[in-house]
Amino acid sequence: MKNLITLITLFMATAIFAQSKDLNGKVKLDDVKIENVSISVEVDSAEDIESTFSIKDFEELLDITEKGEELSFKIKCNGKTMSNGVKSSMSYEIKGNTNDKKEFLKNIKKLRKAAIKYYKSKE
Repeated sequence: MKNLITLITLFMATAIFAQSKDLNGKVKLDDVKIENVSISVEVDSAEDIESTFSIKDFEELLDITEKGEELSFKIKCNGKTMSNGVKSSMSYEIKGNTNDKKEFLKNIKKLRKAAIKYYKSKE
């Protein structure tokens, strides 16, 4: 019984002294930095591709990233279930850097067209 009371007293003392004090501070939103942007999208149809993302979305994202940041974009196109029961899929991935945003956007356009063409060929 003595050990139980000691344990409860120790627990209560720890809980009371462990309470954090109120901190008054300011959060600076000017210091927000985006780095190593990696985007992965999984789609089931060409319509999903067209509605999920546009090139303008990527342009806006790249405008807020700083120079020298690594970029990665991957799209996984899900297909139909094959005769062996496994669902077919195909993935495209591009990697780049914000030092060459125009080339990265150009590659995203190519990737987007290729993914749409993949679904059009399956129709």
